[in-house]
This record gives sequence, C-alpha cells and structure tokens, in this order.
Amino acid sequence: MRTGALGAVPNECCSALSVKPQLPRCCPESSHDTGAMEEELKCPVCGNLYKEPILLPCSHNVCLACAWNITVQTPEGETPAQRASGSSDYDYLEMDKMSLYSETDSGYGSYTPCQVKSPNGLRVFPPNIPRHCSLTCPLCHRSVSLDERGLRGFARNRLLEAIVAKYQQTRGIASSSSTAVKCQLCDRNPLDATVMCEQCDVCYCSACQQRCHPSRGPLAKHRLVPPPKRAENTRGPAAENSGGAAGAGGSSGGAQMPPVTARKPATCADHEAQNFSAYCCTCKNPTCTKCLEEGKHNQHDVKPLAVMWKQHKCQLSQALNGVSDKAKDAKEFLVQLKNLLQQIQESGVEFEACVVAQCDALIEALTRQKAKLLTKVTKEKEYKQKVVRDQITHCTMKLRQTTGMMEYCLEVLKENDPSGFLQISDALIKRVSSSQDQWVKGALEPKVAPEFDLTLNTDALLQTILQLDFCQGKDVQEGPLLKQLQAADSGEAEEMEETESPEEVETGPSVPAAPLLQLEKCCTRNNSATLAWRVTAPSSNPIEGYILELDDGSGGQYREVYVGKETVCTVDGLHFNSSYNARVKAYNAIGVGPYSKTVVLKTSDVAWFTFDPSSAHRDIVLTNENQTVSCSSYDDRVVLGTAAFSKGVHYWEVTIDRYDNHPDPAFGVARINTVKDMMLGKDDKAWAMYVDNNRSWFMHNNSHTNRAEGGIAKGATVGVLLDLVKRTLTFYINKEQHGPTAFENLDGVFVPAVSLNRNVQVTLLTGLELPKNFKQ
Repeated sequence: MRTGALGAVPNECCSALSVKPQLPRCCPESSHDTGAMEEELKCPVCGNLYKEPILLPCSHNVCLACAWNITVQTPEGETPAQRASGSSDYDYLEMDKMSLYSETDSGYGSYTPCQVKSPNGLRVFPPNIPRHCSLTCPLCHRSVSLDERGLRGFARNRLLEAIVAKYQQTRGIASSSSTAVKCQLCDRNPLDATVMCEQCDVCYCSACQQRCHPSRGPLAKHRLVPPPKRAENTRGPAAENSGGAAGAGGSSGGAQMPPVTARKPATCADHEAQNFSAYCCTCKNPTCTKCLEEGKHNQHDVKPLAVMWKQHKCQLSQALNGVSDKAKDAKEFLVQLKNLLQQIQESGVEFEACVVAQCDALIEALTRQKAKLLTKVTKEKEYKQKVVRDQITHCTMKLRQTTGMMEYCLEVLKENDPSGFLQISDALIKRVSSSQDQWVKGALEPKVAPEFDLTLNTDALLQTILQLDFCQGKDVQEGPLLKQLQAADSGEAEEMEETESPEEVETGPSVPAAPLLQLEKCCTRNNSATLAWRVTAPSSNPIEGYILELDDGSGGQYREVYVGKETVCTVDGLHFNSSYNARVKAYNAIGVGPYSKTVVLKTSDVAWFTFDPSSAHRDIVLTNENQTVSCSSYDDRVVLGTAAFSKGVHYWEVTIDRYDNHPDPAFGVARINTVKDMMLGKDDKAWAMYVDNNRSWFMHNNSHTNRAEGGIAKGATVGVLLDLVKRTLTFYINKEQHGPTAFENLDGVFVPAVSLNRNVQVTLLTGLELPKNFKQ
C-alpha cells in the first residue's frame, strides 16, 4: 500500500471540514471489496498484516518490530549506501523499547538518551543506542540513517493502522494482541504482560519486571497494577491506546474496556503537547504552532492543515477516478478475453469436426472406390477361373475320349485276324488322325494368363494426399465440391445440380480457382521438364491464360517461364541433378487466381544427349540417330551437342570408329556461338584437346599448351570430364587421365563439342558414370 503525508492527518481535522471529498467511482463507500486490498495491508518484511506501522521517508511502511529487525549498525563515518553495498548481514541492535514506544502517547516524541526520566523524575535505564545506525527499505532498498531518536524519528502511520484494524474487524480477524497486552521490553517475540507501572506507563512481563523494574529502591514507590485487557473486535490500535490510558487512570479490576471510537490526535515529534495545525509543502510534513514560532519553516511554503488535507484528498480522488476508468476497461477486456477463450474453444471444436467430416468423406469416397476396384478384380478373377474350368472340362472330356480310343486300338492291334483288322483299320486310322489333329498347339495352351492385365497407379493420388494442407482463407467452392463428392456413386450428383438454388451456386464475378497439376502427365527428361495442368472448377468469367513459375533449382525465388493459354508446357535448359519447384496460376478479366499446389521435378543425374544437327556445319554428316559423326571435307569442322551445362559434374566419351592418315581431331567444350569452320579451340569460345596418333595438346584461343605423349587409334576412347563445381576441364584416353588438368576457372554455360575432318569418324557415348579415379 502506498502512503504519503495523509498518514499523519489527525481525526480532528476531518471533523473540521464541512465538505466531504467525493469517493472515486470504483470504490463506493457503502460496498467495496476489501479482499483485493489485503496485499496492500501486509508488511513487506514479515508478510503479515501491519502492526504498529511506521512511515519511512520513501513513503513505504513497515511494522515497528520489523523495523527493529532490519536496523543495522554502520561503522562511524560510513554512509548507508556504502554499508548496503559492503555487507548484507544485519547487526541486530539491543534497543530499549521503553524509550521507543509508549502506549499512552500513540506517537513519537522527542528523545534524548541521556535525559530519559520516569514521571517521578528518576532516570529509567537509558538505552544504549549506537550513534551510527541505518535502515534499508525492503521495497525500494533506499537506506536512511537514524538520528539520536532512533526509530522514534519515523512517523507512525495511524491511517494505515486504522484501516488494518477495520479490515480485521470486517473479516473477523482477531489481532494477535486482542486478548492480552504484550510486554514492551521483550526483544523479538514479546511475552504477555503481567503488570503495568502506573508511573512509568509501561507494561512488563515477569522476567522484564524483575530485571528492569524491581520493587526496591526508588522504584518501590511505583504502583504496579494488572495490565488492561484489550477488547476483541474493536478498532485495533485505537482500542489498545485507550485501554492503556484507562489503565493509567488507576483501574485495578482487570475488566475489559469498552470500545473507543475516536483516536487520539497526533502530536508533534519535537513538541509532544502540541497537535499538528499546519502543513509544510516544502518538507512535505505536518507541523505544529511551536515549530512555526521557533522559525523552523520560515522560508517554507506552509499552509493550513485542513486545507491541504482536503486538497490532497481531492487530488487522490481525481487520480483514482482515472485509475477507475482504466480498471473498468481492464475488467471489460478480461470479460472479452474470457469470451474469446470460449469462442476459440467452440470454434476449434467446430473446425475439428469439419476437418474430421471432410477427411471422413474422403475416406468414404476412397472406400467406395476401393469396393468398386475390388468388384472389378473379382469379376476378372471369376472370368479367368471360369475360362480355366471350362478348358479343364473340355480337355478332360477329350482326354477321356482319346484314352478310350487308344485302349481300343491297342486291343485291336493284339488280334491275329488279318481280315477282321483290315475291315476296321481304315476307320481307326482316320479316327486316330482326327483325334491327333484336335490336340494342336493352341489346344494345349491356357486361354488366360494368371497375371491380371490391370494396373492401379496411385502415385499421383498419394502425392496429392501428402500435399493436403490448409490454405489461408475459406474456399467458397469447398462446400459444393464436398457435396458432389458425397453424392457421387449414389446418383445424387445430377439431382443436386438440378435442385440446388441459384443463390447457392452463383458466387458472382471472381478470379479463377487454382489449377490442378496433373502429376501423371508431369515428367522430366535429361534437363527438360514437362508440366500439364487442368482447371478444377469453372469460373464465372472465362480464363484468359496461365502463368507457370519455377524456382532456380536451389530453393530460391520463383520466376515466370511461361505465360499463355496452353495447359502443357516443356521447359528446357534446366540444370542436371537438380530439384525444381513448379506452380501455376490462372488469370481472367477480374484478376489473378491463387497458385496451385507445388510439384517437385528432379532432372536427370547424368546427361543423355546427341549431336545437334541444327547447329552443325553443313559439311558434318550425322548418322545412328545423331550419335555418330563424320565429315565430308578435308578441313576441320565443328559439331556441338544438344545439352548445355552450367553446374554439376558431367562426363562423356567419344569412340574412334575410323582413323585414317593420322588426322588430329579435337574434343572439348564450347560456347553456343563458337566458330564452326576451323579446328575447335582456335577461337576464344572453345576449350579443347587435339590429338593425333602420337601426342596431344590443349588449345584455347589458338594457344597450344601442355604437350603430352600418347595418341589415339581406331577403337580408342576419348573422355571429357567437365567439373563445374571446381570449374575445371580434364581429358581421358582409354579410361586413363591424359595429362594434367587442362583448363581451370571455367564459368558460364558450356556445350559438348567435337571438330574433325573426313579421315575420322566418331560415336558419342553419354549417360556415363564418373571415372573411378575421380575425386569430388
């Protein structure tokens, strides 16, 4: 609970004001909830309700007993901040509580340790208080040094004490000291008081009375009486104060005192007999008339106590009104959040049910289709079994007839009557021949095969199911499509289309729906990809075209590769051994529709290609489906391959089919625009190795380098390894690397190339694995 200067306002000032400040809207005077206020009424040290709270300079409160516990002794000359940063151990002080607190004055007066006297003028055990003590607030950790008055230098927060008492009375909580007065000299846990000295106005337990107030010497004249009993369910400290005052008045019967409704006005700390009458705005503390007369606040802004009390109450009320509005908004927001929580729960249950229903509908449709497929399989199986059974029956009957005829013929052959045999032999010979003709090759073969000539391709459907996912927003076509799916195979689809009202079908002008990629028609070949798609649902406005997009094969951004009206597109020039993501969308006069599901297309791991007749020199002759090349000219001519490479590692070979008169053909790579009427490598757009029957050279831009011994002959193979990961080009002859790495730092797009004349014929071999000694 945050308190300020209002904690020192006496009750008499309240009655002096005729205008009562208006309470905030959030705290009606008649009905306010004190349960939420309990945390504000608890001491931050002990965690219990405040008991005898004192007001620290930082405006926080602590119990008086807790203040004793957290008061520490600091070395002479050391500040509280230095003490706080240097050690966290508390040096508990043995303070004389008689000098710090009195039940009768309900406040803190001036205190000089060497001048403490009892009412009869005798010195009463002055406490030994160290001159350097400090107290650290447990909430804000602000430290304050104690003066010679000790804890009596802090004002007692009577308003907080009264609020705690009222809270205990409202909640039915009895104060820990509601039945008995505690000893005022016990340290830590005070015991119940057994006697009270009327002259000293101090309550003692038996041990403290024997030690501090023996009945001998000057103290023998003091009158010891039983301590006053505190009334239960009264206003706490107020009743306690009044009880103490009554006890001092001489009551010796020990009866409970009646509840007292008024608290004793607060007095000045320096002038115990003076009530507060003014408020110093500079010091932010109430002051008395004598303080003003002594000139302690001459240069300060001093105003009447009642006026400042009223002004501060109004300011607090106005501030609480603003907080009240925020609290009201927060309460409404909490109600909104709770309603939102319930709505999320209900919406989640409803959406889960919808998802379950849609999946169940798919499962049901798949189950029905499964039953249809199984019916077809059963019919096919029964048909095959019937054919085989009929064939078995027919074959068994013929076999029986043939066997009977054979047995009869054998018996005829056993007879020795020539004339009788000749009478029937012609007929038997004809029957046997006829029976033999019946067992032709086709008659002894099954009419059906055990395998079923049916194929169920579920790859596309399985990929579609695996790609099934939520999309942002609600699909307006989802409901009708689901109804059609549920009505399929039951004859309800046509009826639904006829009976469905136009309001349910007409959705107004809209962009086209997402096309459906036909996975069974999508394929890749080499470094080309073919994609096909179709429209899933007709749009109210005709589709004007489609936009096909592919990424870069490395998960990068998409780019448009086709825009047009066709629903089939082949994309060439892709990278080998790469996976491309493809998607398509449609557009019409209204706008562009959503994307289709993404399909992944993987190009070939190795390159399959031939020689390209369209870009070859006119003297080049291609045969064997463009895999074998020769030349009709004595001059070297260049032919390129149909594949282009820009990434990855690729290897191909060329077989020497014919080699006459020791020519020097060249093998390597080139740009698509290399010169084709001279040897490969003489311009800056080709990198090649030319070789004869004895030696070879590497050549680029007509520069010959790295002569190597060893040549080629008929039947030899020349291999080309293009490594665009390391950006190098290496050559092989008969599976062995020929010479060092030919070229390095290659970058760009390269096409396989060969140059030769009429004395050479070679055949291209592609789709080969990398050489065994190649290290990636």
